[in-house]
Amino acid sequence: MPRSEPPAAATSHPENSEPGASTAIAPAQTAEQLLQQITRDYDDLPRQLKRIASYMTQQSERIMVDRISDIARECEVQPSAIVRFSQRLGFSGFSEMQALFRQAYTQKASPVQNYQQRIRHLIDSKSRSTRSVDLARECVSATLSGIERLERELDGDAFETATELVANAENIYVVGVRRSFAVADYLVYNLQHTNKRIHLVSGLGGSYREQMRSVRADDLVIAISFTPYGKETQHCLRIAQLHQAKTLVITDSNLSPLAKRADSVLLVNEGSSFAFRSLSATLCLCQALFIAVAYRLELKVDEIHEQPGFED
Repeated sequence: MPRSEPPAAATSHPENSEPGASTAIAPAQTAEQLLQQITRDYDDLPRQLKRIASYMTQQSERIMVDRISDIARECEVQPSAIVRFSQRLGFSGFSEMQALFRQAYTQKASPVQNYQQRIRHLIDSKSRSTRSVDLARECVSATLSGIERLERELDGDAFETATELVANAENIYVVGVRRSFAVADYLVYNLQHTNKRIHLVSGLGGSYREQMRSVRADDLVIAISFTPYGKETQHCLRIAQLHQAKTLVITDSNLSPLAKRADSVLLVNEGSSFAFRSLSATLCLCQALFIAVAYRLELKVDEIHEQPGFED
């Protein structure tokens, strides 16, 4: 009598599985593989899980210390959605997926990790004796973490491409709304020290379309936007593509809707404190971009001064 095959080992937990989710997916073995898988599968995810995917790619260094409730709050979903997201990627639950990030980053002296632990302790303690200077130092720590992460993760090839785009363009349009507007204005100020024609797309009076009308092929549009991604900026980028202009996007994730429309993407993730995101790393990136362009154009950066004629 032939011997029967042993039953197959369970590959998931049916009671917690997302309806319709595949149970045959082999989970990623490293955090890098997992982030690549998330990027690849992003378009097929439901809306709630897209929020989680965006958070994972933007805040990968925080995942190792985040609680499931922290991520749920940031993504405006229920903790059960985090579990479904993990299982969709082949893990038994969030803890198994989180272990990949801990394995990847525990060998690093991560300022983000230290910052997250300190700020959580500060909030949980609810101490009425907390001094204003302590809060200020937490803000400074968050800012430093963003700059240090930029230094570690800056994509050299992408930065070279961005430098070439700016150096080769004669007409450059820069757009950023709300908190990104300050960065756009700062970049415009720097680029105005070149002989190029620089335009700040301010949208004054709602005139984004009108300010973008003169964009032509081979002009460069620089779009700066971070989650939740300004609709006005996306609109300007669509106009740029319609006119076959070159596009450079400064954003926080390859999953950004702007990244898919760009000739080059520079990624930067800021530190945040008490739900306020810093702009320091983004400003630093823009300053570095201008300096790289200035040297490419052989400008004398140390001799750049204000326009004459405005002395008191």
